[in-house]
Amino acid sequence: MKQMIRISMVIVYMTILSVPTLLGQGTKSEKDTLVVLWTSGDIEVAEKMVYMYVYNAKKAKWFDEVIFIIWGPSARLLADNVKLQEEVKKMQEMGIRTEACVACARMYEVDDDLRELGIDVKGMGKTLSDYLKDRYPILTF
Repeated sequence: MKQMIRISMVIVYMTILSVPTLLGQGTKSEKDTLVVLWTSGDIEVAEKMVYMYVYNAKKAKWFDEVIFIIWGPSARLLADNVKLQEEVKKMQEMGIRTEACVACARMYEVDDDLRELGIDVKGMGKTLSDYLKDRYPILTF
């Protein structure tokens, strides 16, 4: 099952990378922004895929701006895991913007915990829709 998840994530990522080329937008845009939507409550996915990619996407300057969205079960995982919290702090220090879905955070009763981590906890439905309309690449885990 985990192998299937990993293969699916690679396919999604490769599809996202090909969209600009398919749309005739193969050159770097004025807004070189990546949005990463993290929904998984799986620690292995967080440590071995999500956090590694988000951190390195900014560090290696693969994108000028990286927006990291915490949504659903990932909110609870982050609130409960000190190691992941420390990694989020490093991301924020690098300039990665961190946002979280307030409805999800409230469901798990972690909205205040996420705010204490410096995460912008807010309604994300319209925000995510705007990112989609602006054609930002969105990588989902």
